[in-house]
Amino acid sequence: MANPTAAMLVIGDEILSGRTRDSNMHFLANELTRHGIRLTEARVVADDAAAIVTAVNALRAAHDHVFTSGGIGPTHDDITADAIATAFGVPITCRADAIALLQAHYDRAGLEFNEARQRMARIPDGASLIDNPVSTAPGFTLGNVHVMAGVPRIFEAMVASVLPTLTGGDPLLSQTLRVQRGEGEIATAFGALAADFPDLAMGSYPFVQNGAHGTNLVVRGTDPARIDAAMTRLAALFG
Repeated sequence: MANPTAAMLVIGDEILSGRTRDSNMHFLANELTRHGIRLTEARVVADDAAAIVTAVNALRAAHDHVFTSGGIGPTHDDITADAIATAFGVPITCRADAIALLQAHYDRAGLEFNEARQRMARIPDGASLIDNPVSTAPGFTLGNVHVMAGVPRIFEAMVASVLPTLTGGDPLLSQTLRVQRGEGEIATAFGALAADFPDLAMGSYPFVQNGAHGTNLVVRGTDPARIDAAMTRLAALFG
């Protein structure tokens, strides 16, 4: 059976403006690879409700899982939860369990649980909460969409909460052969080899070091024996 697929939707004007560098996709890709889920698509959209709804509906129809990051905080531009509710056609309300978590958190901190902070307890109907051991404010899962904070430390903690609940496939493995040849020199033979191993993914990634051109040849798949066989052929061709 093929490994499940996933997509990521990164939400935020600050990403598109260049003010903030996204690291969450890199983290998620590595974690999903270890769990046997293939991240096959990623999109970035602004803090625009219509854009979020359109992207979520397209991605959730095309993939087994969708992970979002950003836009679930206490300020006016945190609109992700409302957009997810719209995408699924369900109401959104302050959830009693989310309120209880946040109230206890702010009581312990000696801070007011004010109206802005209460916004973080607004959860679409039918969703289950995602644990947030860092700052308490929960994410949520609705259908196959997992909605998480954008702050990397919190996002990473939420991913750790969600992944054990998901069914993955065989771990996705990879090996690399580094050759001191440019892509143009190895392209024909490498393409022919890839055709001999249709069950594996093969990619070439050029680099320049000390003025010399080289290529990293990467073989990916779930069957270690097949990867080893392909790497043996690669080494014979280019080693």
